[in-house]
Amino acid sequence: MEDVLKRLLETETRAEAIIEAAEVEREGIVQAAMAEARQAETRFQSESARRRQPLMQEAEDRANQLVADLTRKFEARQRVLRDQADHNEDEATRAALALLLDPEA
Repeated sequence: MEDVLKRLLETETRAEAIIEAAEVEREGIVQAAMAEARQAETRFQSESARRRQPLMQEAEDRANQLVADLTRKFEARQRVLRDQADHNEDEATRAALALLLDPEA
């Protein structure tokens, strides 16, 4: 009976050692997987930034072009309005002078 108990204790000790080794191995695997996931995330972030850069540059170039186009259109429209205002002012001045010089006309 003592021999059986001794074998059971030895088996239990070996089982505990196997379980402990398995837990250590599992923890190592988990840590390695976490490290690999962090590295993958870092690679993804840097790759994402690298891929985003040309798109951002293109969008900025298009925005600058649009601003330049709108500025040209605004300036052209402003010139037209200024010319119309000058023309209207000249006509109003001529009409006022005509009225003052010949009130019955």
